[in-house]
This record gives sequence, C-alpha cells and structure tokens, in this order.
Amino acid sequence: MAESDWDTVTVLRKKGSAAQSKSKQAVIAAQRRGEDVETTKKWAAGQNKQHVVTKNTAKLDRETEELHHERVTLEVGKVIQKGRQDKGLTQKDLATKINEKPQVIADYEAGKAIPNNQVMGKIERAIGLKLRGKDIGLPLDPVPKKK
Repeated sequence: MAESDWDTVTVLRKKGSAAQSKSKQAVIAAQRRGEDVETTKKWAAGQNKQHVVTKNTAKLDRETEELHHERVTLEVGKVIQKGRQDKGLTQKDLATKINEKPQVIADYEAGKAIPNNQVMGKIERAIGLKLRGKDIGLPLDPVPKKK
C-alpha cells in the first residue's frame, strides 16, 4: 500500500466477500481474473471545503448581462450622503449608530452595495429620509404608536 490514494476507493468482490484494495496492481489483477471491480471517487475527501462555489455563483460573480446583482442606485447613495452630512455624522459615526461596518456605508454611498432591506431600514431611521419606494429623499413620516 505504498501508493495509497485517499481520493479513490476500489472494492474487489469475490463470491460475496468484499475487500478493499487501493493498489493499482491488485485492481489490474482482479480485472484480469474477471472479478467485479468497483471504483468510486470520493468528492473533496480529506479536505475542509465547506464553502463550495457553484456554477451559478461563478456566473453571478462574472456578472454577465442576463445574470447580475442589482446595485443601489446613485440617487440613493446621494440621499444617504446628504442625510448623513445634514445630521453632522461621518460614515464611521453612521455605521456605529446602525451597528454596521463603515465600509457598508461607503459602499451604499458609492452605489456599489447590493441592497439589503434591513440595512436600508436602519439607515433610513438614522438619517430620517426615505431610501426605498417612489418617495426617495423625502422625510420619514413619524409612525403613530399603538396604544
């Protein structure tokens, strides 16, 4: 078993008994004798691959015309920037206020971010301006509290 390959498993069957052999010589000898030889390849055997990139994800990453991620519009980015500056906040201050990273705010303002409704809602409440729907840039209406 000097040539052990951890990715392949070869099973030699002889009259109902199963034995595993990984050497090439044993497999060839079994094939010559006409025995049933089953070779299977274990996928990602012995590796710690938890995050597997699928074909669809790779296509989206390349962002072809038919498959691409929607981004935040520049209009929304300018509204965020204006609202933040009117409140006298830096990107870092706003990020701290909504419990996000400063890079998230920078991406939203630059129009590079993929919109997330939770983050958009937090930013809306922090700057007091609407970022979603047809009333982008208008002040948020105070929601009456239920009694």
